[in-house]
Amino acid sequence: MPYVNIRLTGTLTREQKAQIASEVTDTLERIANKPASYTYITFDELAEENWAVAGKLLDEK
Repeated sequence: MPYVNIRLTGTLTREQKAQIASEVTDTLERIANKPASYTYITFDELAEENWAVAGKLLDEK
């Protein structure tokens, strides 16, 4: 059973999440032969203050 966790800064609309979920599910079904009914996807939307790159929080200007 595929489990896909998508983590990103900021937020997505419900429509964007639905499209991403559909396309990721379709890709796993088409390429990896995984049934869509077994594919789970979660979205973690993080504030930029909770994500750092190269030692700096993303909300730092």
